Amino acid sequence: QVQLVESGGGLVQAGGSLRLSCAASGRTFSSYAMGWFRQAPGKEREFIAAISRGGGNTYYSDSVKGRFTISRDNDKNTVYLQMNNLKPEDTAVYYCAARPLVVSTAWRDYNYWGQGTQVTVSS
Repeated sequence: QVQLVESGGGLVQAGGSLRLSCAASGRTFSSYAMGWFRQAPGKEREFIAAISRGGGNTYYSDSVKGRFTISRDNDKNTVYLQMNNLKPEDTAVYYCAARPLVVSTAWRDYNYWGQGTQVTVSS
């Protein structure tokens, strides 16, 4: 079992930055691939970024590539999402998720989810 708690969301102007954090419980954090997803009102949950267990491999959606960076600190049981040059279309609830072993870009493959944190980007 893994429990995930996101933080760091908020209101920011277009062009600004935010850093999301996701703290995981348990002693086996390094056994899990981690992903970030987002969901805007009336839209499906969307893959944003994912990172392998050791952090050596990262994956991004085309919509955020070059602006967002995913990273993890296995000693702190935390995964991060650094978001730069934010745009109004980035407005959504952002979720972190965990799945054992192998990274995936499909939200249905993830077993554990945080409660989400709201990111709002004003124009």
